[in-house]
Amino acid sequence: MSDPKNPFEGANPFSAMMEQAQEMAKSYPAMEAFTPKGFEKMMGTMPKDMMEMMFGNTLNEGALDARTRMLLTLAGLTMQGAQNDMAFRQAVRHAVEAGATQQHIVETIGQMSMFAGLPAMTRALELAQQVLDEEKDAT
Repeated sequence: MSDPKNPFEGANPFSAMMEQAQEMAKSYPAMEAFTPKGFEKMMGTMPKDMMEMMFGNTLNEGALDARTRMLLTLAGLTMQGAQNDMAFRQAVRHAVEAGATQQHIVETIGQMSMFAGLPAMTRALELAQQVLDEEKDAT
């Protein structure tokens, strides 16, 4: 027996769930104006002191400092092909906040070309340049 109130009956459960989620998202007026870039601008950059405390050597004396950790993060994201634009740009912002220079960032990404390939390096450099240009425009 079919239920006329359930348009998802007999459908693939995952497809039905995704369709239902899309319909629900459309019902929120603010979702029409949502853009990933807009969401990215709302995300703050963690202050260097906080990064040092949480990820650096404040609580773990002799460990890697926050700048080195952020450069390693950029290297890892580059190795993955710089697939997540927002995460990559945010990591660049955090690296700059932690004290990394443009040269540090470019060298870190360039070094990964030997392992990740030129397309991954090129993509990462494009994303990093977007952030570095924003930083330049802001000053």
